[in-house]
Amino acid sequence: MTKAGVAGLIMFAALSGCGKVGPLQPQAGQAPPAKAYGQSEAPAPDTMMTPSEQARPGRSDELMRRSERRINDPFDLPPGSETEEKDAATAPTESTTKPK
Repeated sequence: MTKAGVAGLIMFAALSGCGKVGPLQPQAGQAPPAKAYGQSEAPAPDTMMTPSEQARPGRSDELMRRSERRINDPFDLPPGSETEEKDAATAPTESTTKPK
């Protein structure tokens, strides 16, 4: 084995033991987080590590069994709709913009 391979194995072994397994505790000399306004007690570390429903919403596995008509959307307009025609009608033409 080469020197680089041995050095890589030693580095991998050293880094693999870096993770802490156990309950979370504040560092020495540091106070735990203060309770929020309106809470009766400060949250536990496990509670703070659990994501809320808003952060990780539940997924629905319900499949669509038959096709359903879409609800009419007044803002889903195809190209060339009446709003573009109105814009074209109010836009100045060459005859009105050229000086005489």
